[in-house]
Amino acid sequence: MSLEMAEAIRQLTEEGGYTKESVKHIIEDALISAYKRKFGTSENAVVRFNDDLTDVSLYSRKVIVDGVYDPVVEMELEDALKLSPDCEVGDEIEILVDPHDFDRGTVQTGKQTAQQSFRNFQKDSLYAEFKDKVGEVIIGYYQRERNGNIYVNLGRSQNDTNNIEGVLPKKFQSPRETYKKGDRIKAVIEEVKKTNAGAQIVLSRTSSSFVRKIIEVEVPEIYDKTVEIHNIVREPGYRTKVAVYSNREDVDPVGACVGLKGVRIQNVIRELEGEKVDVLKYDKDPRVFIANALSPAEVSAVIILDETKRSALAVVNESQFSLAIGKQGLNVRLANRLVDWSIDVKTEDQCEEIEKITAESRKAAESLFNDASQEEPDIETIADLPGVDIHVAELLKAAGIERIEDYLDAVDSGKIASIDGVSAEDNDKLQKLIDSVCEIIDEPAESESADAAAQESAESAAAEDEEQIEFECPECGARVTEDMTVCPNCGVELSFEYEEEE
Repeated sequence: MSLEMAEAIRQLTEEGGYTKESVKHIIEDALISAYKRKFGTSENAVVRFNDDLTDVSLYSRKVIVDGVYDPVVEMELEDALKLSPDCEVGDEIEILVDPHDFDRGTVQTGKQTAQQSFRNFQKDSLYAEFKDKVGEVIIGYYQRERNGNIYVNLGRSQNDTNNIEGVLPKKFQSPRETYKKGDRIKAVIEEVKKTNAGAQIVLSRTSSSFVRKIIEVEVPEIYDKTVEIHNIVREPGYRTKVAVYSNREDVDPVGACVGLKGVRIQNVIRELEGEKVDVLKYDKDPRVFIANALSPAEVSAVIILDETKRSALAVVNESQFSLAIGKQGLNVRLANRLVDWSIDVKTEDQCEEIEKITAESRKAAESLFNDASQEEPDIETIADLPGVDIHVAELLKAAGIERIEDYLDAVDSGKIASIDGVSAEDNDKLQKLIDSVCEIIDEPAESESADAAAQESAESAAAEDEEQIEFECPECGARVTEDMTVCPNCGVELSFEYEEEE
């Protein structure tokens, strides 16, 4: 029996993939289950293995008492003394249980417990085997399809003689791929779910990690970290963009991924069933990186609009606009995700139009919101004129002509021609500058102003006189007004009285 048990344990550990500890637990659970079936309880059951696991024994632990009430867990002192002369009441003693005393039902219970333990172990081991393989590529074969989901035969597990089945959900299938029974399928392990049956292995052919693993296989420089992948974005079935950089100056990262005559990248495209793959160089400068991300379009310039909000404008030639946007905006959409910036693509003509509109709007806003207190100061002297020749202004000042009015008077009188150092050309330039900057207002002469003022005063006095009421002097009959106290003709004193109307 010992040899048979040792051989069984060896086969389970070496060929079945089980550990010695797991085998011990399975045997222990089976014996305790059989003990419980026979005696109704398993609380006092004890299983012991020898050091080399060649034999196992089942014991029943009992308490020594003086008067037995439950023979399953208690033993009379008299019977215990026959087994151990030194025992006393209250001690515990272990009695060896002979498995041959078990009936057919008891043995069947232990066997079923062992089988269930083996099945549970296989489930746990299957989950443990694949849970650490998430992100790895695995190869299987098309087995069946249900509700759009493809079930893939992944071969046999280490601890199971049955084939393992993975599922390729419809959402993780490329839209350009079709399969039939028996087709080879390469996919990445997307997720491992623990289920009652053990584990469900979810596969994917649309994730970016799948492209990464394929490129790592095709490009040795990526595998040894000479070239590293910065980011991968993908629209499954249509286009993939891969940003790479090199840790060595003498290695071209894009060239390494593309390979001689494009052999390496063609193998990747073939595995993706013809999906377009753009390999571009990563750069720390966002302007350069954005320009590269919009490949295969050629970008004329990249303008950072808002660095905090990561917003940028890419300027392209008219002929490159459609290529930069891509079909249904696919190219620029992938570029946005690759660089993690919001990219707006405009042609050169569109940028000029926007710049013109912006300049006009800015000018209108400045004129609208300019504060009156910020108006430019009045220009009174020649030196205040914007753009004036300072040398000419100093010569005129030395000649006593500092104010603009003085200069205009000197021009009218012809005095300006006699100033040394100021040529006729200088005068022409200065005159044009004054005309463009200053507004000349012709003021009337002083005599004309005085006459006009006197005339206005007389007209005002006459108007006031017309408004006063005239009377006749009672002595001489001359005309008088109510503001007179004496008659201007005869000198009689005047007094005006008014009668109240009834």
